[in-house]
Amino acid sequence: MTENNDNIEFLIDDIDTANKIKDRLPRLFQIAEQESSRAGKMGMEVGVLRERIIIALLIHVFGDDNVETNIPSTEKETDVEVFDYPISIKTITGTGGIKAIWTVDAAKALEFCNNYQPKADSILVQIRWDNYGKFYFIPLSVQSNTFKTMGPNNYFKLPKKGTNPRGVEFSKDAIQNLFNHPETKSIDILWKRSSIKYNAYERWTEYWKEK
Repeated sequence: MTENNDNIEFLIDDIDTANKIKDRLPRLFQIAEQESSRAGKMGMEVGVLRERIIIALLIHVFGDDNVETNIPSTEKETDVEVFDYPISIKTITGTGGIKAIWTVDAAKALEFCNNYQPKADSILVQIRWDNYGKFYFIPLSVQSNTFKTMGPNNYFKLPKKGTNPRGVEFSKDAIQNLFNHPETKSIDILWKRSSIKYNAYERWTEYWKEK
């Protein structure tokens, strides 16, 4: 087995699949936002919904038999496996930071940084409403080489002592190095909102109506 899952590159290299991602992902992510919003504020569950949308894409393209979704919670970096290769899925809005791990414990955050080694290929979606963002595929080899070159102190934005860090983020330099690496692949996406009439309760009420 090679280090990277070359199959994932198909999502970007295949014109029909890439065009489908460009066309449908903004609409699906908009629905996810509407479903997770309460009183105009978006809830944390939107991240889970976005992840499911990406996993559904992988199932659609590669088939249910080749996509493993039953990943133990102990596998912190792996969200799904495709052809037995682990994949990490992350989404960010705008130019915000990218979390490597969520924890409010500063000691655990530091321990994570000191013991970290990349373990999975990464799909990262950059959401920029009313602008262009990207759908990235960052191979494991790119992450490993970048991490080895930069070291943990430069690769991560370490939490400051005496604060509530709410997790460890990748540094801005690390993100730029990963995004700009010649082996990283991406699709440009215009994040344009659609006119969607969506009722988050409709499908559940339909289940209650069943006899």
